[in-house]
Amino acid sequence: MSSSSVMRRGGRVKLASVGLVVVGSLALSACNGDDGTADKPVGGATPTSSAPSSAPSTKPSDPAADGGATGGQAKAGQTFKIGEAAQFPFKYGTTKKGEIALTVDAIEKGDPADLAPLKLGDKASGKVPYYIRYTVKNVGTTNLEYASVSHMKGHLGDGTEAQSLLIVGDFAKCRSESLPQGFTNGKTQKGCAVALAPSAATKVASAEYWGDPFSLGGKGIFWK
Repeated sequence: MSSSSVMRRGGRVKLASVGLVVVGSLALSACNGDDGTADKPVGGATPTSSAPSSAPSTKPSDPAADGGATGGQAKAGQTFKIGEAAQFPFKYGTTKKGEIALTVDAIEKGDPADLAPLKLGDKASGKVPYYIRYTVKNVGTTNLEYASVSHMKGHLGDGTEAQSLLIVGDFAKCRSESLPQGFTNGKTQKGCAVALAPSAATKVASAEYWGDPFSLGGKGIFWK
């Protein structure tokens, strides 16, 4: 497996070539650095520990949180519809703090052949990729440039957690980058996360964001 190079331009992380892919019950993103940028991934392709897993809540979504315009705050365990925005305070590292509205725009079924460039071998046998496409909007008063909004994972139809991929490099089917320079109030950025269904007979039916401020409570917020 080839290694990946990391380039920093103006503080923004860019990863060149597809080099390191982790398949596990959940593959965590790179650790957050104190300067608000992502630390360089280290080590080989090894599974990391899983985040707290829970089935999506059946609690109706709060209309006040829709679009992030009314100031309603998303609550842990809350379920939103695909295309509906959840607003909440956001923190990245020790220096980046603000408020974002996060929307899962779609959960798209991919083709098993999409995984071929990643050279996963038997690890990908029979698995079907799903692409969780989301939008981040800065609805606060601080500049969140170079922060990373990740911690997105999928759940299968029965509520169990789907496998996730951590890709170091450029995967054309599902691109995700740190927030761009000058990411101030009103700016938006698209992102994507990969979740794997174990077979063609199952599907990824919902998505969960489990990052800060929901990471400590054991339950994130959901879209389905």
